[in-house]
Amino acid sequence: MLAVERLTKSFGGLTALNDLSFRVEPGEIVGLIGPNGSGKSTAFEVISGFQRPTKGSVTFLGERIDGLPPHRVLRRGIARAFQLVQLFPSFTVEETILLAALSRAPMAQAQRDAQEVIRLVGLVPIAGELVSNLSLPDHKRLEFGKVLATRPALVLLDELMAGLTEGVANELGRLIRRLRDEQRMTFVMVEHRMEIIMGLCDRLVALNFGEKLAEGPPREVAADRQVIEAYLGEEVDLA
Repeated sequence: MLAVERLTKSFGGLTALNDLSFRVEPGEIVGLIGPNGSGKSTAFEVISGFQRPTKGSVTFLGERIDGLPPHRVLRRGIARAFQLVQLFPSFTVEETILLAALSRAPMAQAQRDAQEVIRLVGLVPIAGELVSNLSLPDHKRLEFGKVLATRPALVLLDELMAGLTEGVANELGRLIRRLRDEQRMTFVMVEHRMEIIMGLCDRLVALNFGEKLAEGPPREVAADRQVIEAYLGEEVDLA
């Protein structure tokens, strides 16, 4: 579905990604892990069209998308939830979701899609509330809902769980699994909360200094000596 091939991204003398390659198959939940500055967010920036690669390619559903602007990447079916939630404070929850839905559908269909997404992410009681009045958990739900309203095939989640209680994070995790199981939606996640990403992801790609350290099932990657030394500090208990 998604193929990142020998991706390199340099900013002047700094190489943020160096010869990075990985693939994502339909219906997978893949996690990108690594310390701050390891290249995870830069990989998302390139995949979603906000940065052009210095070298390498990104292919989605058999078509090259590297170098396309973000709105064209979105129309091909890749949507991104940002770590720093980007919303219009004077809009209501419903207006925000509807605006996102209009990026992929005409008004009548967008209205139906918006109502379904509002129900799906648990925002029905506050659909008429201004975005500026929302709590952090509701901001996160809205950011996720905004992404889902574009009807994506592949979703990039950049620390969606950051700052959330265990209960809310687990609720969103169950929703991600449900969307994968029922709608065959595919996810790539950047997340530092290892107890979440280890239990949720089918496969992990570990990065450090822009390069891939390890790739495979969560238990194998968590036990990899290079990953432990570079990021985890100690083996993760998955019992």
